[in-house]
Amino acid sequence: MQTKTLTLAGGYRLTGLQHICCLIFSVVLLLLSMGVFAQTLQGVKEPISGKGFRFGLNGGYDLFPDYKNNTPYIRYQGGLSTGATAGYYWKWFSFGADVDYIKNRPQNQYPTDSVFDPVNNFLIKDFTLQQQDITRVFYGIGPGVHYTNREGRFSVDLNGRAGFASIKGGSLALTGKNGSTEQVLNYHGGYNINNALSFKGSLRAQYFFNDFIGMHVGAYYLRHLDTKDAVGPAGYSAAYRAFEPNGDGMRAFTEKDLKTINKPCNCDISSIGAYAGISLRLPTRKKTKIPASVAPAPVEPCNTCQVYALAVTARDQYTKEVLPHTDVAVKDASGNVIRSGVTNAFGVIVFPNMTPGSYVINGKLYNVDLAPAQAAKNEFIANGTLQKELLYTDQNFILKGNAVVCNTATALPGATVVLRDRASAVEKNTQTDNEGAFIFHLKQKAEMTVFGKKEKYFSQMVNITAADYNRNTTLFVKLEMCMEETDCDKAIRLENIHYDLDKYFIREDAKPELNRLVQFMNDNPGVRVELSSHTDSRASHAYNQRLSQNRADAAKVYLVSKGITASRIVAKGYGETRLLNRCADGVTCSEVEHQFNRRTEMKVICPGR
Repeated sequence: MQTKTLTLAGGYRLTGLQHICCLIFSVVLLLLSMGVFAQTLQGVKEPISGKGFRFGLNGGYDLFPDYKNNTPYIRYQGGLSTGATAGYYWKWFSFGADVDYIKNRPQNQYPTDSVFDPVNNFLIKDFTLQQQDITRVFYGIGPGVHYTNREGRFSVDLNGRAGFASIKGGSLALTGKNGSTEQVLNYHGGYNINNALSFKGSLRAQYFFNDFIGMHVGAYYLRHLDTKDAVGPAGYSAAYRAFEPNGDGMRAFTEKDLKTINKPCNCDISSIGAYAGISLRLPTRKKTKIPASVAPAPVEPCNTCQVYALAVTARDQYTKEVLPHTDVAVKDASGNVIRSGVTNAFGVIVFPNMTPGSYVINGKLYNVDLAPAQAAKNEFIANGTLQKELLYTDQNFILKGNAVVCNTATALPGATVVLRDRASAVEKNTQTDNEGAFIFHLKQKAEMTVFGKKEKYFSQMVNITAADYNRNTTLFVKLEMCMEETDCDKAIRLENIHYDLDKYFIREDAKPELNRLVQFMNDNPGVRVELSSHTDSRASHAYNQRLSQNRADAAKVYLVSKGITASRIVAKGYGETRLLNRCADGVTCSEVEHQFNRRTEMKVICPGR
């Protein structure tokens, strides 16, 4: 039996198994580069089917091993794993085989501090731990189900395997002594099993860079049934000394002899792990059946044939800037779309291998049609490219916005964005995409307000005046709108809530910010808020307390006048009790520092309060 002695210090070196795992992951990175390069060279092919052989090599980590046995003071560490899989795949079903190698290590849990031997009447101070790694080799076969996308590049597998496992090693022996007297404290005989009935389930995701090479990640659950403990040379599979604390704060044995267990525990072993690796396959391609009546006749190779191409540029008529992401369609004389696509970052799309003819070219940007262009048959250039231009002639602006969490660059997808006409109160709505982006068309001379709606978010309200922009120089009006998350009891400062000296009536310049709060409460009808007012430290405490309460009450009255139920608002004046800086009584501060403490805040009241 190969054993290892517990040490308290020492260096760490890679084991042979760890070298293998490092090599596998290096091969994965190499094949990733080769796959991308190969895919670039191959260009576009017919999509492959889900049928064919697939193979995989992987390395990973056995995260949560669970060994049931007769030794109470022992646990097991996770360890590295390697494996291979092979199978044949049909459209939805597969059948295959797996081989896995897993290594774990037993870990002593018997406490070695203040262990007292009452029989020999001494404190045990010298301990020796011998332990042996456990190796498991599983081999099994079984069915699986999978989903492979239409292009054959991505798939998800759910596989089941049944088979047998070889489980070896795992012995542990802890002894303690004082002088020449040595005591066995904790012992387990390990395992020596050749064919343990085992079951495995795994979930795996694969991505193929080309027709043959890919990579995968996955997780597994492996269970071995009725795994017997090995019986050691002393005739038992497990032994330990039971102990209990005594009055001196030490752990003392409760009996003289070891508790020995002669009958092995026919218990299960299970583990959960994760892995990654390379995937190989021998695919079959989807075959398209073409009726003989419409099958094209064989074409002889042509070395002198002429080729034609059409390039379309989308451009704004007024600013002359190019327009990416414009949908372009080429139609023949009968109105049939023969070619289509989207312009690139330079506003251009090229259609190769065109047949000279008369075409109408249409474009559309954000649901607005561009002025069409015409292409005549005699305009096409042999072995050259015909250039055509589509013009965006709409005189309105395009508002391109982004919704983010306030004071961060975090996008807010799925938020409702409202564009409200400030004169007529007419509203338009849209949703932010996965990057938090949104689009509106903005009429010239319009005066609009933009704000967002999302549960538990307090939106900024941005005013836009189209007259501030010149359509001859600007098409895209860019905007960033922030929304702040309203966790309960989180204070949010309301900006621009100003009061005249020693006054508490609501000024006109404070109403837009309070209107923002009105909008938030209308959008979240189940929310109650605390509206608080704060002063600086100047004047007496009693005067500041009274003034701040009057100002909070005035703000509440304003919200109620806008239709908010009074029971949803708690007005609270804090006076000078919650200063945000050093400017307390007796401290000399600038006017700017005092102004920082004069503020109005709102916070959502936690439910149940």
